[in-house]
Amino acid sequence: MTEPEPNPEVSLTTPAQKVRTFPTSPGVYLMKDADGKVIYVGKAKNLRNRASSYFTAIAATERRTAELVKHIADIDYITTDTEVDALLKEARLVKDIHPRFNTDLKDDKTFPYLQIRTREEFPRVEITRKPRRRGVKLYGPFTSAKSLRAAVQVLQRVFKFRTCSLDIKSADPKWRWFRPCLLASIRQCTAPCNLRVTKEEYRKQIRSLRLVLEGKKARLIREMNKDMQAASVALDFEKAAKIRDDIAALGKLELRGEADKDIQPEAFHTDPRKGLAGLKKALGMSGTPRSIEGFDIAHLSGQDTVASLVSFLDGLPFKNGYRKFKIKSVEGIDDFSSMREVISRRYGRAHEEWGMPDIVLIDGGKGQLNAALDAFRMLGIEPPTLISLAKQEEEIFRPGESESIKLSKHSAALRLLQFVRDEAHRFAQHYHHQLRHRRLKNQFDDSSSE
Repeated sequence: MTEPEPNPEVSLTTPAQKVRTFPTSPGVYLMKDADGKVIYVGKAKNLRNRASSYFTAIAATERRTAELVKHIADIDYITTDTEVDALLKEARLVKDIHPRFNTDLKDDKTFPYLQIRTREEFPRVEITRKPRRRGVKLYGPFTSAKSLRAAVQVLQRVFKFRTCSLDIKSADPKWRWFRPCLLASIRQCTAPCNLRVTKEEYRKQIRSLRLVLEGKKARLIREMNKDMQAASVALDFEKAAKIRDDIAALGKLELRGEADKDIQPEAFHTDPRKGLAGLKKALGMSGTPRSIEGFDIAHLSGQDTVASLVSFLDGLPFKNGYRKFKIKSVEGIDDFSSMREVISRRYGRAHEEWGMPDIVLIDGGKGQLNAALDAFRMLGIEPPTLISLAKQEEEIFRPGESESIKLSKHSAALRLLQFVRDEAHRFAQHYHHQLRHRRLKNQFDDSSSE
């Protein structure tokens, strides 16, 4: 593939001046040396802001960028419709051009790939640093595993493909009774594990995904518009409306969520599969858990009491499953009653729609655990695997068992539980600080108006 032609820009003295004319839209930027060779490709949600960051005093001295900055003689850009499109365009350019610094700046780590197992009845979509040689369709390499994970979540909302490791066979009747995970409940997976979608329909989902991954989104949208018109002519307005919504979603493929939902936490710093396998063994579970929900309470001297729910899927944060609660029935300091309220609200009203996680993790000791158990009993619901993690000694408590479970401080299972617990604490504190700041601001505004 030949290198992209530069955009027809007014001739400027330096790259630092040129980037000031860049658009503020998503896209990729291409840095070139004195010979006009592309030496680095990067993606951006805002091209002007991102590209400008390389021409600062910090970038000139920072270890990861200093050597690159020395060789930048020119810089160009290619705009894209969305941030996800920019990520995919960056991956294709890195693969075709092999820019020198895209490898050097990654400290020789293996690049992540997006892999679709095409030979499976219901092809799974997965991220891997060790791609298979046969029976797969590979996309990448990608320069950022974190951005790739975010993109997969965004694409999954539209195309509803599976990311689990289940070996699904349509001829095996056991799958008709299999309980789908949280993704099916929130309509981000068509649940082939429960045979809710045919092989033909699922293959259409994967084909649509591949068109986007291969830069053929415009073609896909044209096809979808034809299908929408056909459905409308056939008076199938429900189908037409769904296609319309999917087209709209394709036009807004952004990696970041809403600002008030806080940032996506960093990925688990060890193999999450080991953590889940360790939990299966430590908790005596019949199967390897996939979903974990963690709860925590936050307040300041009993004021602005809130609770958080964080959701983890396959050992990683699943931000679409996060929830925050303002405690309504409790006055003053009463963490136990607050925990009873949030458990009742989560599993009472949303039980049928959202389903149950494999593990419910409570931040605290026996008191908080028993409060959660009381809530399940009041609801008349048999809880899933219910545990609490006490911070001081990092002990795991289970209902009805006097002895705690103490795992090695270096075990992947304990580290995963700590990650869920700490994330629930962070999310609860963040919401508490929001409410407290809002209350104090309103008090100040009221006093100022007197």
